[in-house]
Amino acid sequence: METKGRHRRVFTPEYRREAAHLVIDTGRPIVDVAGEINVGEQLLGRWVKLERARLGQGAGPGVSESERVELERLRKENLALRTEVEFLGKACAFFAARATPRTATS
Repeated sequence: METKGRHRRVFTPEYRREAAHLVIDTGRPIVDVAGEINVGEQLLGRWVKLERARLGQGAGPGVSESERVELERLRKENLALRTEVEFLGKACAFFAARATPRTATS
């Protein structure tokens, strides 16, 4: 009887550095990049930490993880509000056009 086990994936050092730079260079959250490249968040977090240490950057570019999460939340909220304002503007224009009396031609 043959059992199917999970095989541990092996990543090259170059791949690890490139994956870490997807976070470091773009400022994107680790969770987003990890999902995109199909690796665990903790694993990618370790790669980012190691690469930052290798580059001498320390903990990061001045923004904590909680601040980064809050910034992402605010960006999403801002986008939703802009979309809502755009929709309301179009609705106002539509109803204003309907409320304008039209002149009848005889």
